[in-house]
Amino acid sequence: MRRKRKPAQLELRPRTWGGRREGAGRPRRASSGVSHQTRPQHARRFPLHVTWRIRREVGNLRTDKRFLRIQRAFRYGGDRFGLRLIEFSVQSNHVHLIVEAEDKRALSRGLQGLAIRVAKGVNRASNRRGRVLADRYHARPLRTPTEVRQAIHYVLRNLQHHTGEDPLYVDPYSSMAGFAVWHLEPDGTSEPVLVRPRSWLLRRTL
Repeated sequence: MRRKRKPAQLELRPRTWGGRREGAGRPRRASSGVSHQTRPQHARRFPLHVTWRIRREVGNLRTDKRFLRIQRAFRYGGDRFGLRLIEFSVQSNHVHLIVEAEDKRALSRGLQGLAIRVAKGVNRASNRRGRVLADRYHARPLRTPTEVRQAIHYVLRNLQHHTGEDPLYVDPYSSMAGFAVWHLEPDGTSEPVLVRPRSWLLRRTL
């Protein structure tokens, strides 16, 4: 007759995989400063101040060769999908825009198309490939005449804001410069880069 084995007490060890614990799951990406939450709805009566950040490896945008490509992108992409480009300033590592958009979808599609044109132009002028914009655009709606005036002044005088340049200096890489808002076509004619504003706030200010 077999003898019954004495039951052995099993040691319960904590699980070392799965579940909620510190460090589990997919690593989080470092924040770039622009929220990736769903963007709010946009009312067309409000202009917007838009900022694009440029990737560090792209280098300085403020060269004549690169600016001509950016200017061309503005000419052909600044009035599409319900987006209208009103003012701009191209700085070394970022771009400021004053725009109008019919609605949220027009803002998103218009800026996406414009960004693609700018990126392709910069890469072509630089003989490079790869991404140009560092992240999604940042957009701030302008809801009062005071906000509109301040935003336009900030955009057009952005070089002075960063460098302390003479306030009377006209930045040639901004829409403050008269020649910067005209694009020379292949047939020798010039076409405007900017679009006439439709919103009451911008028509009252400009």
